Amino acid sequence: MKRTLFLAVLIPLALAAQLDKLPETLGKLGKQAAVTEIALRTDPADSRVRPFETLVVQVRAYGKDGDKKVRLRRSVTRVTVKDSGGGWVSKPFAFQGKDDEAFFDEGKSPFWNIFNKSSAEYTIKDAVLYTAPEKPGKYKVEADVEGKQASIEIEVRADASSRKKAETVTFPQQARTADPYRALADHYAPFVAQETWFTPKADIPSRFDFDGDWQGDNNWDALETGSSQAYVHYAAMETETHWFLIYNFFHPRDYSDRCVIGTCHENDNEGIILTISKDGSTYGKLQLMETLAHDNIYSFTGDSGIRDGVHNIDGKIEFYQDSHPAIFVESGGHGIYGTRGSASKFTLERGEFQTSTGITLIYKGTAERPRHANDRLVGYDLLPMYDEWWLKAEEGKWNQRTFDDYFRYEPYGDRPGLSFKIGGAFLGRKEAENKAKPFWGWHDTQTLKKKVLSRGQWALDPAYSACHDMSFPSGKPYSIDYVYNPYLGIDKRPPGSVQATAAMQPSAGSAGGQVDITARIDGTVELYLAGSGGRWEVVSGQDVSGQTVTFSGPLPETATGKWSLSKLAGRGKAELVEKPAAENGYTAVIQIEDPQGGADTYRLRLQWGK
Repeated sequence: MKRTLFLAVLIPLALAAQLDKLPETLGKLGKQAAVTEIALRTDPADSRVRPFETLVVQVRAYGKDGDKKVRLRRSVTRVTVKDSGGGWVSKPFAFQGKDDEAFFDEGKSPFWNIFNKSSAEYTIKDAVLYTAPEKPGKYKVEADVEGKQASIEIEVRADASSRKKAETVTFPQQARTADPYRALADHYAPFVAQETWFTPKADIPSRFDFDGDWQGDNNWDALETGSSQAYVHYAAMETETHWFLIYNFFHPRDYSDRCVIGTCHENDNEGIILTISKDGSTYGKLQLMETLAHDNIYSFTGDSGIRDGVHNIDGKIEFYQDSHPAIFVESGGHGIYGTRGSASKFTLERGEFQTSTGITLIYKGTAERPRHANDRLVGYDLLPMYDEWWLKAEEGKWNQRTFDDYFRYEPYGDRPGLSFKIGGAFLGRKEAENKAKPFWGWHDTQTLKKKVLSRGQWALDPAYSACHDMSFPSGKPYSIDYVYNPYLGIDKRPPGSVQATAAMQPSAGSAGGQVDITARIDGTVELYLAGSGGRWEVVSGQDVSGQTVTFSGPLPETATGKWSLSKLAGRGKAELVEKPAAENGYTAVIQIEDPQGGADTYRLRLQWGK
């Protein structure tokens, strides 16, 4: 911070905004030396690397001060792998390792001397990350700086020393929930073009507990040993006319080669919101995709009738395999854009990142690990945000170091609010504090300044926000009254089935299995379970809300075996009042009694076995 303030005083604003154009600036302030040669070196110095692993290639530029050879401060113009199939290089970055050569002070101006001492480490991008191919061999990497070329040979060997730390966490196949919106979320799960940079593992979308715990302020340090399995979090809401799907992309680090003024921080979470019109078909029509990039919303349309609102249209939605909207996610800071937006650096038609390495991810229902920093069609799984995050977000309800910056949601427009405080940020301490936010902590700079949407309202109330951000066709119905929004405590769906619409896990049958149940209860209710479905019945009190039921497999049609019910959370009583038997159609009946006023969250586990 002191360095930043010092520079702000001494450097004119117009020049401060041009840090990455230092050569042009120096040309105006003093004579700039010509580049006479360049040299490449690897970090580590041993240029042998294992297949699919990485090493840094630094490009150093030199010139002349009279007859003396001097090191010049220059960004690399171009770096390529000359051999076909010889690996990949990232976009350039400022070298992050130890540099043992001093730079020549060009121009000898007072400005240059001050600038050199104060911000030298931020001014040039002189390195790339090389990712080795699978096939062993010797491969040439060539660089160009202002017309001068040089190359270095890198040897890919299976017996080279590994520089990767072993991952200590692996997650099993995720059990499928009985969420009736899961099939919709699967259908529209986005195609993700994730750019990678000099810390590619930090660019893989992951789960918050990727390191095996729910502590937010150890995620930066746990990056290397935590799981690199790919996950995307989702949420679903519904009105009479539309469905709304929210997808969140969590990363353990927001990083940069210039970590100043909060540009780097522990944890990162950006996302998209899809507005889907109910047109009578099974999955409706995707009308609008809004993406978040650094507190700014970008709008992409799938309906030609949509017009500008508070926001302008930034492009059309591009689809992968007909139903999956394609998005580009920046490396480092992880801002999200549609692939047809001006900020996208990915071409879907060719499947290529234009200036960098990157990983493409598609929904497979399985959380795969990318093999390397330029992998393709890596599978990810979906995690329900309500279960994973929301049930932990209410102040005083969760005793782990997951959330911080608790606030009271206060929407504009006389819209539904919340009676309790929620964690507005993921707890983070490295580099900058509490910069990453779950979707209910997001804000859009433009609508916040105009007092159109309050903090959190863009995603907590997407029916309201979408029709202000954009202008929807006047001839088509658009409701802002929710049938279902569990984050605002709204569930007007008729009492009915708890039916799994996504693929179930293989049947555990009479050999054993379990059903995990989460619900907010206010009064006395009964849950009837049979096969792979069930229903809720309210005996007294309020309707059940926020319910999810996860089956490891269908309940067995047998009256033998052991049955047990465990209460994992909830202040009242939960009891298995009927075990499956022939006379009740092999139905398990669970009764939950919550005697106090107001709803409480219950977590139950029904298990069976021999």
